[in-house]
Amino acid sequence: MKKTGIALLACVMVVSLAACGDTKENTDGETVTKADTEKTDSTAGQETDKQENASLEYEELIIGVDDTFAPMGFLDENNELTGFDIDMAQAVSEKLGIPVTFQTIEWSMKEQELNQGNIDLIWNGYSVTEERKEQVLFTNSYLDNKQVVVTMADSGINTLEDLAGKVVAAQEDSSAVVAIDANPELAASFADRPEFATNDMAIMDMEAGRSDAVVADSVLLNYVISHKEDPSQYKILEEDLGSEEFAVGVRKEDTALAEAINEAFEELKEDGTAAELSEKWFGEDVVK
Repeated sequence: MKKTGIALLACVMVVSLAACGDTKENTDGETVTKADTEKTDSTAGQETDKQENASLEYEELIIGVDDTFAPMGFLDENNELTGFDIDMAQAVSEKLGIPVTFQTIEWSMKEQELNQGNIDLIWNGYSVTEERKEQVLFTNSYLDNKQVVVTMADSGINTLEDLAGKVVAAQEDSSAVVAIDANPELAASFADRPEFATNDMAIMDMEAGRSDAVVADSVLLNYVISHKEDPSQYKILEEDLGSEEFAVGVRKEDTALAEAINEAFEELKEDGTAAELSEKWFGEDVVK
């Protein structure tokens, strides 16, 4: 019986020692298991990864643009990319000390291009929407905008109600489409609502008489119409389909980059550069 008791006591001691090997006391005297330690180490590793992803170690920043969106980013008569957003991006580039390259993308694929790593920023009259917030991280907004309707001056269309039974065009996957969808009763009254790859194509369709009106950004339509040979041929309705804001889109994990751009925006406003560029492209200081 003594031998059996001693053997059992030895087993208990071995199990106790093994259990103690997986625990330790922290500075508050609480017992911490080995599993807890491994979990903490794993969490720390994840935080380190996030910090590395949020660094500003870029050899260059590739900016995705729609090169038909005047006056934000478009090709001039010399086929060179120009516009307010192009100038602002270059000014931010100087503040960050990181060179930028502009890459024309299919606008309907912009979020995929960003999140697949083909571009680093979406920056070309990019409107902030709730749907887009689920896919990208936005910087602070820098410009206000509205979605408005343009028609030919002799169309007989003077109000949003007059669009009933009409063909109303827009750029595909644009904030104009979002604005139309946000007004379901109005949208349901349209005879048709074709979508085009660019705003230019939508406007040309209206000029050809196939569409009756186009929904697009006010900044674009005001600029485009003012540069037409005869601006009096066009009419922008006084009623709009909603206001919005422009911002820069970055990948969600690139928090340091977004913050750096925000700081650069503030510096450009303080030193007068933002106002100067705004007056160049809009005739007045409209930067937020």
